[in-house]
Amino acid sequence: MKNNPVFRVAAKILFAPIILFGLYVQFHGDFGPGGGFQAGVIIAAAFILHGLVFGLGQGRRLVSARVNLWVMAMGVLIYGGVGVVSLFQGGLFLDYTALTGSVGSGQHIGIILVELGVGVTVTSVMLALFHAFAGFVEDHS
Repeated sequence: MKNNPVFRVAAKILFAPIILFGLYVQFHGDFGPGGGFQAGVIIAAAFILHGLVFGLGQGRRLVSARVNLWVMAMGVLIYGGVGVVSLFQGGLFLDYTALTGSVGSGQHIGIILVELGVGVTVTSVMLALFHAFAGFVEDHS
């Protein structure tokens, strides 16, 4: 697919809109269908499309294995951090009301942060799975 100009142009045109749609699903998830998992899969699909069309090496140059691992850990820390902050504020684990003391604002901030952590984690895990199944091995020499 690397040498097919139709695929290359289509991938270049679709890359940013796919990510924008994933961000829409991410941040609109508390008002309608969607959320972190769906957004993570959509955003990962943009990077997977890039890797399929331009080659696995180019995909790994866009998001290296090291960066992907850090992003994966960051997503889990965001998710878990919301729960730990809730505990330190005197609430239960993932008790969003404890974040601000107000039911409305606490629930809103809490779900956005938790869904952000889920979205970031799912995106990076999907990329890691794609590269693992594609058989891409990074050369460290």
